[in-house]
Amino acid sequence: MDRVKDAQDSNHNKARLLYVEDDETLSFVTRDHLELNGYEVCHCATGGEALEMIRKEKFDLAILDIMLPKVDGFEIARHLRERDHEIPILFLTAKSMKEDRLEGFKLGGDDYITKPFSIEELILRIEVFLKRRNVTGERKQEVFQLGRYTFDYPNLKLSDNGKEATLTQKEADLLCYLASNPNKVLKRSDILVKVWGKDDYFLGRSLDVFISRLRKYLNDDPGLAIENLHGVGFRFNVA
Repeated sequence: MDRVKDAQDSNHNKARLLYVEDDETLSFVTRDHLELNGYEVCHCATGGEALEMIRKEKFDLAILDIMLPKVDGFEIARHLRERDHEIPILFLTAKSMKEDRLEGFKLGGDDYITKPFSIEELILRIEVFLKRRNVTGERKQEVFQLGRYTFDYPNLKLSDNGKEATLTQKEADLLCYLASNPNKVLKRSDILVKVWGKDDYFLGRSLDVFISRLRKYLNDDPGLAIENLHGVGFRFNVA
């Protein structure tokens, strides 16, 4: 009886992944490995199936193939973000065009993996995001006072006199790193390694996208500025 209960508890605590991929062989292998590593995987072969599942269920992380017929990964991401502002979104793409990757970040995607990918790399990326969400590990406990704003990193909240914005996980990770190093010169490569886990050209372009989004969040306080240091990186100026 105890073993049955332990198994039930274990299943209850599994992180739930939405996995959308139309390649039958790839999806079978990937889902099998993810389940062997302790994840509960909801696989959808079409974008339409994914949209229906999003309306019914809650997930801890989404893995979306971009190249899908009719309803593509970008459209799924739009619907996900409307319903859940915090869920990490990981895009799978066979494309090398930087515009596609930047489009994914603009839609609120957190990272991408280019096909073909290794299962080990995919699982590592998943673990990083879930630990930050406190699904499979401890989440950093930090609250910052940034001028007129209160930034509650664990809960992804940025508030200002009763107005509150919910950040995506990646937005919060980046703001946390900037807030932890106020008025310091931060190299682009260091930011990418600390926040994204690696220094990469496309991630560098996405960093610019996220910086622009943070500037909009902080726009109402003239005492805060994320300064662009050409050829070097950024400095988060806090008066």
